[in-house]
Amino acid sequence: MKSNIDIIIEILKVETKKFKQPVVAVISKEKKTPYRILISTLLSLRTKDEVTLKASRKLFLLAETPENMIKLSPEEIERAIYPVGFYHRKAIQIIEISKVLVENYQSIVPDTIDELLKFKGVGRKTANLVITEGFGKKGITVDTHVHRISNRLGLVKTKNPDQTEFELMKVLPEKHWIIYNDLLVVWGQNICNPVSPKCSICAISSYCKKVNVAKSR
Repeated sequence: MKSNIDIIIEILKVETKKFKQPVVAVISKEKKTPYRILISTLLSLRTKDEVTLKASRKLFLLAETPENMIKLSPEEIERAIYPVGFYHRKAIQIIEISKVLVENYQSIVPDTIDELLKFKGVGRKTANLVITEGFGKKGITVDTHVHRISNRLGLVKTKNPDQTEFELMKVLPEKHWIIYNDLLVVWGQNICNPVSPKCSICAISSYCKKVNVAKSR
């Protein structure tokens, strides 16, 4: 599998262009700032991409810096981001994080995983997206798609996303770290579904060990 990873990545780079790109990648292309990446990633948790994209754009029309964000009321943010999942809680979280950035970080989003994890509600997935998409630093963002597909491929054998991240660091060439998430998220949303993946039309099927795949299409 390790010897095939370069081939798999190159195939996915071509094949994923046929589908919609992950919402954070879209936000990043529109205007790449670490703060926008951080906020849009928080909005994306447990929310469909199309909802996240619309909500992010509406919110950033109101404020796209920590200083401007803390001038908004929770109700104003709620109206902008509705109907993202847990919009009430996320509105409060956005204000809290923005206040910490203004008061303790001179409004500058930290560029390290350890520092980002100090923020309430920020996990490893969010932190990795900020450093990779926002700062262009090396990191491996692991969500449910990346965790599932990496195990199906036989690239890792892990029980949760955190374990997958650290195991991928051992076996995935660094040149693929940043793009790996974008490619596998798209593939997981469209081809390598959680239940009954579309193996018959999967462009990387011949390189996949199909670990724990009991049924496919």
